Amino acid sequence: MTILECTGLSRLYGTGEEQVKALNGISLSLEQGSFTAITGPSGSGKSTLLHVLGGLDRPTVGKVLFREKDLYRLSDNQLSILRRRQFGFVFQSYNLVRELTGLENILLPLMLDKRAPDDAYLNKLMDILGIRQRLDHLPSAMSGGQQQRFAIARALANKPEILFADEPTGNLDGQTGRMVIDLLRELNRELGVTLVLVTHDLGVAEQAERIVHLTDGKIARDSGGANR
Repeated sequence: MTILECTGLSRLYGTGEEQVKALNGISLSLEQGSFTAITGPSGSGKSTLLHVLGGLDRPTVGKVLFREKDLYRLSDNQLSILRRRQFGFVFQSYNLVRELTGLENILLPLMLDKRAPDDAYLNKLMDILGIRQRLDHLPSAMSGGQQQRFAIARALANKPEILFADEPTGNLDGQTGRMVIDLLRELNRELGVTLVLVTHDLGVAEQAERIVHLTDGKIARDSGGANR
């Protein structure tokens, strides 16, 4: 079942001779529960595509449909609620709140959304990620890999249907990065969350079921379907 799709997606920045076409007519569909890696050289449009698919950046042209709902026909408030409840985001820089403990960081999205935590679900999440021993630690007392695990837990605390990960291993050493990718794969299998991961690392991309390779804002290769 298709959970997210875009058609004729383009994103332009600037005007005149300074105009940059970050995305150029991309059409793509993602199946529920799938694991897709978006890769390509620097400047190819990887992060821009993830941001547009995730409702963080509006396209210049084209549509993004989540369960057949056009994201960019929603009001800013409606889109904000949808992102908060249906999407999770993990970034290269972790973005944990420095003054909060690991557990408080995990619970923050639920507090902002005024929702009670599902203790059984969060316990399973913590077990998969192996973070119980660090719940009362501040981010400054954690390694990069530990911080990224908490960032993943926070992104999944609201039970999102799609997890968007933008270079989640970019600040980690090779071994720790592989462990994080293994955890994401396990979460994809165990929780059924749809995973969309941006990476410049082909070794990371090869862990996905499908690889979409971008060049100059276009799909150059797609292991899960015909090029468009």
